[in-house]
Order: sequence, then C-alpha cells, then structure tokens
Amino acid sequence: MAGNNRELADFLRRARSQCDPARAGLPADGRVRRVPGLRREEVALLAGVSSDYYARLEQGRRIMPSPAVVEAIGRALELDAAGRGHLADLIGLGAASPQPRTRELQRVRPGLRQLLDALDGEPALLLGRRMDVLAANRMAAALFVDFERFPGPRRNYARWILLDADARALFEDWEVQARAVVETLRLDAGRDPGDRATVALVAELREESPEFGRWWQEHRVYQRTHGSKRLRHPIVGALTVEYETFSPPGDPDTTLFLYTTAAGSPSREAMDVLTSWTMSEREPGLPGR
Repeated sequence: MAGNNRELADFLRRARSQCDPARAGLPADGRVRRVPGLRREEVALLAGVSSDYYARLEQGRRIMPSPAVVEAIGRALELDAAGRGHLADLIGLGAASPQPRTRELQRVRPGLRQLLDALDGEPALLLGRRMDVLAANRMAAALFVDFERFPGPRRNYARWILLDADARALFEDWEVQARAVVETLRLDAGRDPGDRATVALVAELREESPEFGRWWQEHRVYQRTHGSKRLRHPIVGALTVEYETFSPPGDPDTTLFLYTTAAGSPSREAMDVLTSWTMSEREPGLPGR
C-alpha cells in the first residue's frame, strides 16, 4: 500500500471511531458495539455508497471517488472544513504530488516585510509551509523568541514550540498550543505529502518529542484561523493575546499571524510595557536583553 493510501486508511478509521451513532441519527439495532464510533457499513449508508466500496476505500485500495462522494463521506464522518480538505488531499483530489521532491525556498515579498515593520505596535509573524518562520517584527521577537538567532533552516514554529524548553515555559496553555501545531502540521503534510522538508521535520519531531509522536498518531487536523494564547512572559508576566490569520493574495503558502490584546485590559498594559522595553533596548547606552 502506498504511503498516502496508508495515511488515508488511518485517517478514515480514526475519524469513524470518533463519530457518535446517536448524533448521526442511526437507530439502535440491539447489537453490542465492541469499538466506539460508527461501523463501516454505517458510514457507507450515511454517505450513500455501497459497504464494499467504502471498505475498499478505508483499506487504502486504489480508488478515486468523485468530489461529490468525498463530500458525502466527509459529512457522514462529521468532518469540519479542515478535515474535509485533508480527506480530499489524501484521496488525491488536491494538486500536490505524492512523489518525493524538494520545493523551492520560500521568499518574502518586500511589501510583506514593510507591512510587518508598519505593524510595529503589535506582534506579527509570517509563516510559510510546514510553519517555517519567514519573517517577524520586533514585537513578535520580544513576545515569543527572536527566530533570527536560529540558523535559517531551523526557523520553524513547530520545532520551536515542541522542542524548546523556553517555549514550554512561555505558554500557560502549552499542551493546547502544541497540539494545535501538530494538527496544523498534519494538515500541511496531507496537502503536499511528497515535500522532503516536511517529511524530514516530521521524522525529527517524532524522534525528539514524545508528545509529538502520540498526537501525530491521533491523525487530527486543524486549520488555525484565529484564537488565543495564554503566556507567562519573563519580562511582563501573565498576558493573553488574540490572533487572526491572513493569507496574502497570490501567495496561499504564506500566512500572516497578527497578535492583539483587548483595549484597557491587563494584557494590553503588559503589551505596552513590553513595547516600552523593546524601545529602551534599542537606545544606545542601555543594557541589552
């Protein structure tokens, strides 16, 4: 079975096990369920396909369902938008090639760098494929870490949050944030299973992080569009930041993360203190960080 077929089979089995038969509207048939979730034939019934067809799909056989069938299976498995997109990628409806290949190095457009600098009062990050950190403004460096101190190939948000002890100490909700990173990386890997850099990153994280290996096996996917992070910052103490994400037109592999705090909140006061600290650090004659 090809690698992506194994991934598809694993994803379908795990998604099926997490479904609630009662919520799916299935009548009780009196049979004892030895495992949680839906049976294969129940998924097939809900999706409007034959039990044999769905079984072969879950076994990773070489089948190419139509987009309508993929959508029906996604509904039957109660997948969200990220899950349905991941299912389509694994089945092969996306444009990514499963063959091993090295993609071109991502570069940041000058206009995007200028945008980061213009957002001087708020932390902002530009992340690329597999969560590589392409650029960050000074406030992001002060809030999280100065990614430019890392060698270029190692400037990766997933690697930092999972393997760096300072990152684990920084986040009050480290497990929540780290899990979200793993699930986002799962989504990225499904979009381009042949990308050698992503395969290498996953192998490294499997070896170095016990949490990563466990969460990766759960085969959950997550599309980060907005949310919050709770921090214990070494300079300004506790604060909560909200984030929104934006993809520049014509550059879907790049995502801008903008972090803000509520006006008048203790978190806003902490951010203002951090802003003053970064400004004083740049003044000549004052001690460095």
